[in-house]
Amino acid sequence: MRMSLLAPEFRVIRDEEKCIQCEVCVRQCAFEVHSYDLEEGKVASDDSRCVGCHRCATLCPTQALTIIRYPQEFRRNANWPEQVIKDIFKQSETGGVLLSGMGSDKDYPIYWDHLLLDASQVTNPSIDPLREPMELRTFLGRKPDRLKIETKKGKPRLKTEIAPQLKVEVPILFSAMSYGAISYNVSLALAQAARTMNTFCNTGEGGLHRDLYRFGGNTIVQVASGRFGVHPDYLNAAAAIEIKIGQGAKPGIGGHLPGEKVSQSISETRMIPEGTDALSPAPHHDIYSIEDLSQLIYALKEATCYKKPIMVKIAAVHNSSAIASGMVRAGADIIALDGFRGGTGAAPTRIRDNVGIPIELALAAVDSRLRAEGIRNQASIIAGGGIRNSSDVVKAIALGADAVYIGTAALIAVGCHMCQKCYTGKCNWGIATQDPYLVKRINPDIATERLVNLLRAWSLEIKEMLGGMGINAIESLRGNRLRLRGIDLTETELKLLEVKPAGESL
Repeated sequence: MRMSLLAPEFRVIRDEEKCIQCEVCVRQCAFEVHSYDLEEGKVASDDSRCVGCHRCATLCPTQALTIIRYPQEFRRNANWPEQVIKDIFKQSETGGVLLSGMGSDKDYPIYWDHLLLDASQVTNPSIDPLREPMELRTFLGRKPDRLKIETKKGKPRLKTEIAPQLKVEVPILFSAMSYGAISYNVSLALAQAARTMNTFCNTGEGGLHRDLYRFGGNTIVQVASGRFGVHPDYLNAAAAIEIKIGQGAKPGIGGHLPGEKVSQSISETRMIPEGTDALSPAPHHDIYSIEDLSQLIYALKEATCYKKPIMVKIAAVHNSSAIASGMVRAGADIIALDGFRGGTGAAPTRIRDNVGIPIELALAAVDSRLRAEGIRNQASIIAGGGIRNSSDVVKAIALGADAVYIGTAALIAVGCHMCQKCYTGKCNWGIATQDPYLVKRINPDIATERLVNLLRAWSLEIKEMLGGMGINAIESLRGNRLRLRGIDLTETELKLLEVKPAGESL
């Protein structure tokens, strides 16, 4: 057996006085960190297998376990930090591409944290959301250039035909997470929570499980390059259709669901053979121009009798604004922008950490471009990729979004501990796995309750922030960058975001 140069990532500390040898940790860890030593008559732990998911420590009945980072230190070197050395060790031992789950964990600027919200004082008094109505409802879809009103029998009537819209009671949707990347129980919880909160969940590129068709009125289905699970019933069951061109965690890269995750149920849902890898190519092989995209949008609208808005999802890149302009002109009703901090079940680490740009910069650029061209009303914008809390939501809307997508935050709400090993299929929390023993660790009803609580809590905070700005409707904030101020940002960054520095008045 060859010696590995890799030190463990985490260390398992067991308090022998508290440990009662109950073996709960042995049964809970899918990575086989813990095992019962028959000779010693006690449970032992293998640090080299630990991924830091905290399942064992959380469920230990006597709180005998503590997980810490492994205290092995390398000589300090600014050009060769510890993680770089470990990555070289790993690739020299495996010869493989480094994979990661979830979004980039690099220490890049988080622009949400450098934007402050303006508050009202005397001349524009604040609003108390506990005593006055506060409107979070918004409509997503193409809006007409103008409204025509006619009067019949003395009563005004709207003459303009309005394109199909998605009505959301809170401007937060659950982003694309495919059945296969996440378990059925999590998919069910997202659908149930979307229905309860009158918002929408997104199937991702994995098709829609037959048992979830009943939630179609609160579901966005995705048409990705692999066309997994795409058929007329699938398209017509949904409230909207999203064409996935790019993903924030891996711009320009296709998808890959390992064959070991393709169970019979996933095989039927995705319409691929059981046990085979689900490979979706990077490009759509029928889309090589805006004209090609226009044809697909037209085909999907024809297939659904023009009853559903068609969305197009792209990754945040340097020319997102030009791309978005073309997509709107091609007939897209909603643009979904996904920033480089967006999560994923698996992505090449180097792609995840080095390709794409922050959602804040792309969002500001797209909103400005569409306004400058006079077509902003022709498409709504949904921003995603690293939305962490209610203030991020409010800032995104002020930068130009109509609503936001949340994915990682939703998974954390149901129990994800961000160990970033989603691609192994061994998720100890029952989220990113298809192992029946692990899947049952998620109770979909409890997960639904947690998701609903999260959206309700954020809604209350959003109302408080709107009230503090003297705004009583979320749509009055959209693109209103005068209510934002930048702090600790360069002149270039302020220019790109189109916000004034903190302390500068109108």
